Amino acid sequence: MSERYPTGTDEEREAAIEAASLAVQRGELIVLPTDTVYGIGADAFDPAAVRGLLAAKGRGREMPPPVLISAATTLDALAVRVPGYARALVEAFWPGPLTLVCHQQSSLQWDLGDTRGTVAVRMPDHDVAREILERTGPLAVSSANKTGMPAATDADQAEEMLGDDVAVVVDAGPVGQDSVPGAEASTIIDATGPQGRVLRRGALSLEQLNEVLEPLGATLTDEG
Repeated sequence: MSERYPTGTDEEREAAIEAASLAVQRGELIVLPTDTVYGIGADAFDPAAVRGLLAAKGRGREMPPPVLISAATTLDALAVRVPGYARALVEAFWPGPLTLVCHQQSSLQWDLGDTRGTVAVRMPDHDVAREILERTGPLAVSSANKTGMPAATDADQAEEMLGDDVAVVVDAGPVGQDSVPGAEASTIIDATGPQGRVLRRGALSLEQLNEVLEPLGATLTDEG
């Protein structure tokens, strides 16, 4: 069973972040808030923990989790050959609901699943999430729900679905668009080629993304 930590006061918030960080260091799973939905997280560099995350969600290796980071500069520690259009999107939309699929650094000692040499990276626009990430380093994070169920937008929903599989639930209240249920997940962009492709439509529209890119002579194609 998980332990749940509120974040209403500075003291509670510090206790929650510390508990989550220690759980990650022990190889355990946590539930944490993000700007889009609640996520289930594990140390990205702990293969056993990542396997536990996939098992908790009922997923296989063919659906590797994205990696959340606390600062945009970390992208270059995880990815190579990041194209200029992707950097322009990072500048415009990080922190925020944008996930970039990039070529991963070949030297990384991790196993996120069947990634085919890529890594999906995002910097969330949520202070508590980033404070946890600052202490833990990159986390493999997927939406806090069983596969096929709606993503959790509050700690109650996350705990109901995943409470038996996680050590710590960090409760920061409702999240997502206007902090109400029905929040959209992040928009996922394939940034492995000369032209970016939308792999999943989400909180950022194609129009918003292309508004940034068109002055640079670039656009995205939409396969979402």
